[in-house]
Amino acid sequence: MTYDDTTFRRTDEQTTDPAAYRANTLAAAEQRRRAEELAESGGDTSPDVLRRDDDGRDRLGIHLGWEVVLLLAAAAFGFLLWRLDPTALKRPALDNLLVTGAAIGLLTLGGGLTLRAGVPNLAIGPIALAAALQYAEQGDQGLLKAAVPALVFAAAGAIVVGLIIVVLHVPGWAATLAAALGVVVYDQLRIAPVVVQGQYDPTDQAFFLFGGFALLAVLGGALGTITPVRRWLGGMRPAGDPARRRGPVVAAPVILSLLLSSLFAVGAGILMAAQSATPIVPGTGLEWSGIALGLAMLAGTSAYGRRGGIFGTLFAVAALTLYLDWSSRKGLEIALFATAACVFGGGLIVTRLVETYGRPLPPANGDDWNAAPTTGTTNWTPDLESWTPATTAPRTDRWDEGPWGSGR
Repeated sequence: MTYDDTTFRRTDEQTTDPAAYRANTLAAAEQRRRAEELAESGGDTSPDVLRRDDDGRDRLGIHLGWEVVLLLAAAAFGFLLWRLDPTALKRPALDNLLVTGAAIGLLTLGGGLTLRAGVPNLAIGPIALAAALQYAEQGDQGLLKAAVPALVFAAAGAIVVGLIIVVLHVPGWAATLAAALGVVVYDQLRIAPVVVQGQYDPTDQAFFLFGGFALLAVLGGALGTITPVRRWLGGMRPAGDPARRRGPVVAAPVILSLLLSSLFAVGAGILMAAQSATPIVPGTGLEWSGIALGLAMLAGTSAYGRRGGIFGTLFAVAALTLYLDWSSRKGLEIALFATAACVFGGGLIVTRLVETYGRPLPPANGDDWNAAPTTGTTNWTPDLESWTPATTAPRTDRWDEGPWGSGR
């Protein structure tokens, strides 16, 4: 009786798929690694622990491709505007167009920044309208005296809302929506349109205003592609259990993003009021919040805040500015809420595109290990217990055979 006797062999052995064996082995190793890291961190929910999938550089191909589409859209609306009225792209009409683009651009920058930080600011539209009403009422006292109170109140409100988000750890959209409703109350205290009293004309600095917005947009997009900057800014983005506190490390990016977005909104409101030839109509301003956040997503910034492009904000703002001027000159009475709804819906589609095709490529680990045998023999399978020797022929060197056997 020998070791390879079939009596002592398993009869229920089955051939294991090498690919399945490899996948199960790697999955088990990954689970053990994550369990060890969580055990070492003591259940820590800091950004470094919760966003391990944030390692690696995003694939920018989808962003660059989409930015080309946005550039073509801006060129198309520019061509339509030029065919409708060639003087629209010449001064002084061009100056008004650039100021409008700078105002919309500031709102979009604020929306995109807070999206990347995980605290979308829904109050930027009402804040912009409040700043426009403030300037319309107090502009006769000078730009500085009219703008400073609006800037102070916007900054203070942003800091308070940021502290509420960090201390109570509540969703940013919910806290900023509550702030937006409060600002709407201030906006609707007026019962009639307010005639602009100021003498400030922003068209004199139209190229500088739009150029400043363009510089901020491109610089911000480039910084957003740097992994450490993106990870630091997005400390409040949902990861794991969204209700678990992230600690004081997220306070700085949350408050800073809300502060800058609110100040941008004040600047946008003042620009809109200063170049307006008609009285400022009280309202909610929520349509501008929808346009700002929707345009930021349409520019390539993910609604989840993880990903964003470089030139998308600049091209998207240019396209929308040209479209609004073209539709106004053509006599199309399209409500801003309708425009906001369309822009926001398009932004959601773009979010899915960049989330699907913008994820980092998996790290290259060399050639995958193959559990299949490399020779022509079939005497081994990944299941160790199913091993059989290569040769099963009976042996001839038994002790009871040969010259010393019993048959001697």
